[in-house]
Amino acid sequence: MICDLSNKTCVPCEGKVPALTSEQVKTYLQQLQDWKTNTACTEIFKNFTFKNYYHVMAFVNAIAFSAHQEKHHPDLEVHYNQVTVRYSTHAIGGLSVNDFICAAKVDQLGVTSR
Repeated sequence: MICDLSNKTCVPCEGKVPALTSEQVKTYLQQLQDWKTNTACTEIFKNFTFKNYYHVMAFVNAIAFSAHQEKHHPDLEVHYNQVTVRYSTHAIGGLSVNDFICAAKVDQLGVTSR
């Protein structure tokens, strides 16, 4: 699924915008592929599974490149054949549109779980 979010660019917020409401979070989540939110709606996350560590690291490097371009960085949990990607805008203590833009860009990397 290609969504409009992947064509957008992050805008630095540095704490100057309010966090998205839970209703806004649910609306944006519908535009993503299999991402979930925590119960407080302060982060989104997705688990990816790969064949081996080499594929994991290639994926992590692709995310790092995208994060550098957007100037918005995820928290990553890296294991032998799995990666969990978590987004939250720490400056506002919750989620911003930037988190959903970056999640959509991760989905555009063309990763297929094994």
